[in-house]
Amino acid sequence: MGKEKTNKQQAAPVTQVNILAIRQNAAIMEYGRTGVSALGGVTAGILGLTGLYGFAFYVFCAIFLFLGLMIKADFNPAQKYFPSRTSVLVSGQFGALFTYILFWTFLYGMVHVY
Repeated sequence: MGKEKTNKQQAAPVTQVNILAIRQNAAIMEYGRTGVSALGGVTAGILGLTGLYGFAFYVFCAIFLFLGLMIKADFNPAQKYFPSRTSVLVSGQFGALFTYILFWTFLYGMVHVY
């Protein structure tokens, strides 16, 4: 009788990642972040939010977008759609903040400054 080898440690399944799809998802996420920032800035400007209330509204808009993306990705973006969950939350926030401030101040000036 020959000795049989038993492999107690099975190899972990290899996950294939499509770099082009992740890049396209990141571009779409950036497009959505810019749109939400612009709409949030318009809303904050029309509502007349100033100071910390305006920045708190930006944080609310950013979290709203993050939760929307998480719902769309079934709360597991790291496996299929994005490199990590933190990249969805943090990526592109600085540029989106500038878009928000641009629309916020423009609409505030149009509506509330005589």
